[in-house]
Amino acid sequence: MPTAHWKGALLAQATATEIETLEGNIYFPINRVNQEYLRESEKHTLCPWKGTASYYDIVVNGETNADAAWTYPSPKEAAKQIAGFIAFWRGVEVLP
Repeated sequence: MPTAHWKGALLAQATATEIETLEGNIYFPINRVNQEYLRESEKHTLCPWKGTASYYDIVVNGETNADAAWTYPSPKEAAKQIAGFIAFWRGVEVLP
């Protein structure tokens, strides 16, 4: 079962059939992510074929991993399968 952890906290867990992969990143359905560890970030980036990404800081036991999760709330047609999904990086351990 795919999982995402940081600093001992389980950030996300989903079955393999709930996961989307794109460009080597594993995207978890937003309803399988522990929202208590996410804090909206002001960061946004633009991908020419996926659209605008919004970021989250991960906060666990008072420690912050800035902009360590991202989502495409309204992806372009080419990436529509990741709408409603969140991916992780910056030291977050994602196990398939």
